[in-house]
Order: sequence, then C-alpha cells, then structure tokens
Amino acid sequence: MIVKNADLRKELIKSKNQNELTKEALDMFILMSNKFSRKFKYLYEEDREDCIQFAIMDCYLYWRGYNPEKSSNAFAYITQIIKNGFAKGWRKLHGNMPKSLKISISQTNIYSI
Repeated sequence: MIVKNADLRKELIKSKNQNELTKEALDMFILMSNKFSRKFKYLYEEDREDCIQFAIMDCYLYWRGYNPEKSSNAFAYITQIIKNGFAKGWRKLHGNMPKSLKISISQTNIYSI
C-alpha cells in the first residue's frame, strides 16, 4: 500500500471534522512510520520497533495541528512529525551520544538519527 498525499489529506480533514482520528488515518501513520524506519540501520531490531512506536505516538498526538487552509501537503506535515518522533525515540533510548561515538557508529553502517 502506498500513502498518497490526497488520501492522507482527506483523512485528516475527515478526522478534524469528526474530532476523532479515523482508522484509515492511523493505518497511514503506521505504514509511513514503518517505511521511514527502513532508511536507517539498527544494531537491535527492538530499537527500530521502539522508534516506530515513538513516531506513531507523535502522529497520534499532533495530527490536529495540520491546517489544510495553510498547506495542501499533509504528507510533508506528517512526515516531519514521524522524523521528529524517530529522533525523540532514539534520544530516549540512547541519550545524547558523544560526537566521537556517532562518528564511529556511522562508519560501521549503524546510523543514529
């Protein structure tokens, strides 16, 4: 399944009108978060799963902030929330790593966010 901007926008508007997130919108958040997680490599699979959950939770918390009158690009809005959710999750799991450790990790193909 592919998440299209028009479909996501429609679901977010529908959710705002109902004052409740639709199941379809939540499914889109889950799919987008799972696909975004593939951009990185993790030492432990549990870290990836935890970061996905942080991203989904952030989508659930902040979806109401999307304003369709300001922007027609709901996909970019939600993607930014997902990106921030992954970063938040990584910081929660591993804290603020020293710069030297980030460099050594990136050289071994294990990326931090």
